[in-house]
Amino acid sequence: MNTNPLLDFSGLPRFDAITHEHVTPAIDTLLAQARATVAQLEAPMEVVSWENFVAPQDQIAETLGRAWSIVNHLNSVVDTPELRAAYNANQPKVTEFWTELGQNDILFGKYKQLQASPAFASLSPARRRIVDNAVRDFRLGGAELPEDKKERFGAIQEEHAAVSTRFSENVLDATNDYKLLVEKESDLAGLPDDVKAAARAAADKAGKQGYEFSLHFPSYYPILQFADNRALRETIYRANATKASDQGDVFSKKDEWDNTQNIVTLLRLRNEEAQLLGYANFAEVSLVSKMATSPAQVITFLEDLAKRARPFAEKDLAELKQFAREELGIAELQAWDVPYASEKLQERRYAFSAQEVKQYFPEHKVIDGLFRQIQNLFNVEIKLDAAPVWHKDVRFYRIERDGQLVGQFYLDLYARAGKSGGAWMDDARGRRADAQHVQTPIAYLTCNFTEPAVVDGQAQPALFTHDEVITLFHEFGHGLHHMLTVVDELGVSGIAGVEWDAVELPSQFMENFCWEWEVLEHMTAHAVTGAPLPRALYDKMLAAKNFQSGLQTLRQVEFSLLDMHLHYDYDAGTGQSVQQLIDGVRAKFALIIPPAFNRFQNSFGHIFAGGYAAGYYSYKWAEVLSADAYAAFEEARALGPAATTAAGKRYLQEILSVGGSRPALESFTAFRGREPSIDALLRHSGMAA
Repeated sequence: MNTNPLLDFSGLPRFDAITHEHVTPAIDTLLAQARATVAQLEAPMEVVSWENFVAPQDQIAETLGRAWSIVNHLNSVVDTPELRAAYNANQPKVTEFWTELGQNDILFGKYKQLQASPAFASLSPARRRIVDNAVRDFRLGGAELPEDKKERFGAIQEEHAAVSTRFSENVLDATNDYKLLVEKESDLAGLPDDVKAAARAAADKAGKQGYEFSLHFPSYYPILQFADNRALRETIYRANATKASDQGDVFSKKDEWDNTQNIVTLLRLRNEEAQLLGYANFAEVSLVSKMATSPAQVITFLEDLAKRARPFAEKDLAELKQFAREELGIAELQAWDVPYASEKLQERRYAFSAQEVKQYFPEHKVIDGLFRQIQNLFNVEIKLDAAPVWHKDVRFYRIERDGQLVGQFYLDLYARAGKSGGAWMDDARGRRADAQHVQTPIAYLTCNFTEPAVVDGQAQPALFTHDEVITLFHEFGHGLHHMLTVVDELGVSGIAGVEWDAVELPSQFMENFCWEWEVLEHMTAHAVTGAPLPRALYDKMLAAKNFQSGLQTLRQVEFSLLDMHLHYDYDAGTGQSVQQLIDGVRAKFALIIPPAFNRFQNSFGHIFAGGYAAGYYSYKWAEVLSADAYAAFEEARALGPAATTAAGKRYLQEILSVGGSRPALESFTAFRGREPSIDALLRHSGMAA
């Protein structure tokens, strides 16, 4: 066995053995091996075939990709100064290699030769798609550029990777830096007991008296949602809205962590890349590999959705303002009042609170219910498994069908210091198969929920809000897309090769089951009594499902339009600032205008550090697909259990199993029997005409 655990690909990652000291030697070794393979592939070949040309490149992607994926993952979930330094030292080398590969004229020529050869037609559809994608990606990677422009293109990629990483690090450092100590419990009136207990435990751990809050979501958001103390709500809102910005006066390294210039730099680099490739803007580059065909099409889609949602949003806001004024004594509704007033209005209108519902979602019941639903839908079994992990709270599972291993996944549920915020699925290993061996896929499923509280020395089960349950189902949708594939080729198995604006279909599809009584009755048990969720409370939740859906839709459209316009028609050379563009979009489409100090874009990691640049619209685009796909199950349910089982089998075969081996629209049409319609989304959102 290799003494460097990052170079051991014989089984599962050896997280119990990997340290920051292994990173540089492993990456240097793999890069040297990869370059040696590339040199062999550059040599003249009598015939270019899949076996002698594409397969060796798959092996490069497999080994270097898996090792760097481990480093990247650890950097996101157990950030330390030493690991961060190792990551930042090696990221430029990895970026440089992939940029070189993407610009290699000889390899590009051989791909085109294979694509034009008689043998191409005899390749499997999955292999043909991989070759087609490779030719496209070579063009997007600058392979057709003259040498001087190739050099500049490569420099852009390296600088972009470094600045994007710095953007994320600044957000994480600011998040970890901020601590709000509240000394008197009376200042926390309205806050749930479990939130106060977690804050008390955080203060105790820090050797302080009182209650300590942070900018991790499970800590700060309950203040906005439940705290009666308006000044406290404003304090935590202001901190969260100004992290990593020029407005962040409460942070210890405000100037060092300010992402304002990083945003400008990233936009400039992306625009320059687009110009080099012959595109008018980066939005056009982004859409080459997506379902949407042009920025204008995306903007039309978003503006149409905004137009449909606006009357509902105006009604939502008018009701909220009236309630806040008449019932809460808030004459002028501010941004830090909106979650609080919304929660109070929902409690009044539907006679239940999010905190009441939370008592019925202990972690073990939620996980069991989620697994039960997956097992019923897709005829699989999920079992606890064993593997080295990076933190004591991480668990590892396996998925089997008919006793055969299908895939495995790590589950890392709780927020903690050194862990990036949000929730995500990432692939630890992709599926590939040949006549001798099947490599099963492995996924990382990561969330940031509140860890189990300790009361009188006893650990209590973690309790999830219904929103957190939805988040968990969402990420598992991504995981199932990755793990239930039957495609044998690494480049298009699972989520690989799936158009970015379709990749959210399986995740958003799974969210729908969080509203089904038949699902919820098997995944709820009151934290104290053990009683399942009462049907009467479920009915209230269902009635409140589309509470403020107009405002929520407008908010997502606003974010999507900001992203698209920043990458489509924003020009810093005109003197317009990013903030001014944002203000302009809000003036046209938003109903709730944030305060002038708000700098949410400075922590908008999706588009500045997460791969969603000119792609944030994908959430709403894919929601059209997912709502329409779920409507097929609604139709089947009316016909009986056999029809529902058949729908699940068809969804597995036509959507999940095929991964990226064919265009997403083909997969959707094969499942639904027609192209997607927006009608189901509007109906599910309570915005049908």
